[in-house]
Amino acid sequence: MPESPLVVLVDGSSYLFRAYHALPPLTNSQGQPTGVTYGVVNMLRRLERDYPDAHVAVVFDAKGPTFRHNTFAEYKANRPPMPDDLAVQIAPTLELVRALGLPLLVIDGVEADDVIGTLARRAAARGERVLISTADKDLAQLVDQRVNLVNTMTNTVLDVAGVQEKFGVPAERIADFLALTGDTVDNIPGVPKVGPKTAAKWLQEYGSLDGVMANADKVGGKVGENLRETLPTLPLYRDLATVRCDVALDVDPDNLNRAAPDRDALRRLFTQLEFKSWLKELDGGAAAAVPAAAPTATPASAQAFDRDAYETVLDPAALERWCERLAAADSFAFDLETDSLDPITARIVGVSFACEPGQAAYVPLGHDYPGAPDQLPADAVLTRLKPLLEADAPCTIGQGFKFDYTVLAQHGIAVAGPAFDTMLESYVLDSTASRHDMDTLALKHLGHTTITFKDVAGSGKSQITFNQVDLATATRYAAEDADVTLRLHRQFWPRIEAEPTLRRVFETIEMPLLPVLSRIERHGVLIDAALLRRQSGELAESMQRLEAQAHELAGRPFNLGSPLQIQQILYDEQKLPVLGRTPKGQPSTAEDVLQELALHYPLPRVILEHRGLSKLRSTYTDKLPAQVNPATGRVHTSYQQAVASTGRLSSSDPNLQNIPVRTAEGRRIRQAFIAPEGCKLLSADYSQIELRIMAHLSGDEGLCRAFAEGADVHRATAGEIFGVGADGVTAEQRRAAKAINFGLIYGMSAFGLAQQLNIDRGAAQRYVDQYFERYPGVRAYMDATREQARERGYVETVFGRRLYLPDIRAGNAQRRQYAERTAINAPMQGTAADLIKLAMIRIDRWLRDSGEPARMILQVHDELVFEVPADTAEAVRAEVTALMTADNPLGVPLLVETGLGANWDQAH
Repeated sequence: MPESPLVVLVDGSSYLFRAYHALPPLTNSQGQPTGVTYGVVNMLRRLERDYPDAHVAVVFDAKGPTFRHNTFAEYKANRPPMPDDLAVQIAPTLELVRALGLPLLVIDGVEADDVIGTLARRAAARGERVLISTADKDLAQLVDQRVNLVNTMTNTVLDVAGVQEKFGVPAERIADFLALTGDTVDNIPGVPKVGPKTAAKWLQEYGSLDGVMANADKVGGKVGENLRETLPTLPLYRDLATVRCDVALDVDPDNLNRAAPDRDALRRLFTQLEFKSWLKELDGGAAAAVPAAAPTATPASAQAFDRDAYETVLDPAALERWCERLAAADSFAFDLETDSLDPITARIVGVSFACEPGQAAYVPLGHDYPGAPDQLPADAVLTRLKPLLEADAPCTIGQGFKFDYTVLAQHGIAVAGPAFDTMLESYVLDSTASRHDMDTLALKHLGHTTITFKDVAGSGKSQITFNQVDLATATRYAAEDADVTLRLHRQFWPRIEAEPTLRRVFETIEMPLLPVLSRIERHGVLIDAALLRRQSGELAESMQRLEAQAHELAGRPFNLGSPLQIQQILYDEQKLPVLGRTPKGQPSTAEDVLQELALHYPLPRVILEHRGLSKLRSTYTDKLPAQVNPATGRVHTSYQQAVASTGRLSSSDPNLQNIPVRTAEGRRIRQAFIAPEGCKLLSADYSQIELRIMAHLSGDEGLCRAFAEGADVHRATAGEIFGVGADGVTAEQRRAAKAINFGLIYGMSAFGLAQQLNIDRGAAQRYVDQYFERYPGVRAYMDATREQARERGYVETVFGRRLYLPDIRAGNAQRRQYAERTAINAPMQGTAADLIKLAMIRIDRWLRDSGEPARMILQVHDELVFEVPADTAEAVRAEVTALMTADNPLGVPLLVETGLGANWDQAH
């Protein structure tokens, strides 16, 4: 492909959504969203630089239906409405494209893909080469010897071979491929349960969609049934997925000539949108009259990334030179490369570091591919780095550094701090951002596309471990990681410093918690694998009994794991009411729907019970014994700090936070978490923590009084609602009050309360009204919180953690109402998360300072679990309780319920 193709066709609609999801939510000083406009124009400017002599067209979708809507009424029907903060940026974006002098095409009744397809084929027919700039997989069907795709975000070009490698089928079979897999964006259903691998396999075997259809009878199993059921509509799906290349257009590729930029329009738009750097560039470096406080939209990057400038350190002198530079710096970025993602067993393959942007090095320690050059001994390098990493200064900067911290600890290095983790910096700045990994952050905040692990090691079965990567490639990848980490820190830290509450959250909660979690993970938990295996057998027997019961209720055998068969029985045969539908319009068998049906019908209840036991068996009783680390004899979970937007920790590999405590089967699984000989397990659980936080935040006199007096708050609430003394509250009344207390925190409506209590909606509404009459402070807090969230765009925890609400001003009522419910709940969940994190930090400090041999082994929502020597168990219980209730910022007392036992169930 020549460097400057003759025709460049830009999928402007694809650019809009890529910019919306990839870039920060920038605004000017007037609050006008600008990030999408900046991102689109920035990508167009890059294309202009890369292909200065090409004919260019920027193509956007027009409003209104196309022929596909007429052919298939459900086409794009499930696509959610465009977010308000994106919709308002379309007009200025189009205006800027015109001001840049670029041909802009918006053809009524024709999708952008079809305009692009028509222009591409016309240009190719005349022997011209075409480059289509898009991230839309549909346009891969246009690729041939003269037409390629380019992704400006990743700077990758997709040619004929690339399409085959990416999709497993040639370009001319992409429409067939999409007909089989479906397209959720365009609401093309496809064949149920057929993914890319299956579709590619069929097309490879049978040659085309027509071939697949002709051989549908040869495909076995459930997927074969689905294929045969979809045969009548597959030609329609292919037609919908096919890009039209014969649209009647007045414009020709050779007429796509750039006009001179309209400098006056650009100056006006850059000033209005406050794109200061572009304004200076337009005026030859002279600053324009832009408000001083206006944020710049330019992604900050101190200088260009030059991967070839990174150094590979192979001799002692070079290592010493770098160590001296690191020691003289105020801070440096540090990153490990290993041969495994399990920090307990991972072997260090190399280390990288950077102390200035663009200046980074990689020290290979364990690359052992054939022909690999000699490398410095790992022990010697780690010994030299140990004093630097264990010193209070310079500060260490990492990205997702808990992994590195744990690996280094396994190698005898106790990192001081680290002082900064850019993943946690990003998380504290905006926990609602979808991802905080390095690749995402680099693109979003530095405008830089990093080398991914897949780029250097491959993927799937052919993926190699990092020790097999050649040194030149490894250096570019690993040193870039350190370089990016340093630059991200220099982006994030000034923003955190400028906000005292965010700085407090970062410095007193998130960073101190990192080594605490590492110690918990390294210690692990002891399980009784034999007991779990016995439980697996018992669960299997219970599942068989439920299966037989379900078959009897259905009147025939069916697969309880098949949503389609459940759908047929519940809705077609038993005529149960349809309470919800799938995105494809089919009656839903989702858990929330079945739960509602189970209130009135026996079969959905049995199906739900079977599902619950199946999940317990597959997730825990079968899986946990296989996850015991042979070196330690324990299970080691991993805690993530930067996942839940509220600040709560999450657990994975295995997830130990979702073992149910209210069912007998769940409690039996907890019995398999055992204390070692001579020890007991101690459970310490905050009691009704979110209700206490609600009392504090609302300041409601009645609620605060109940907690101050140590009353049963649910009984007290029942007494208030039903007008009886606490002694006269019935069990049913207390249950209703409990449902209201917790339901209101999570935004439950009267309809939801009616379902939960199995009462009519009118009675539920009266309960809610009575609740707010008795606790007016709660209603006032909810109203004030909604209004404050709308004004600021975020809410805060008691400790100052911010929780942004992008949809709080959304025009779509459903999204806005969800954001309002989140605004009320998030401060309570977030404050609870902050409280237990601070307790963990205090308890960990006491355990290390006192030399007490007890160990913290689990954190599950509002509960901490410890291994404690039996002879000091009571003393540890008392100290843990005191530390969990210390420094209480709430206006009501904190209560910790504790228990001791030989296993987790006994202790809880």
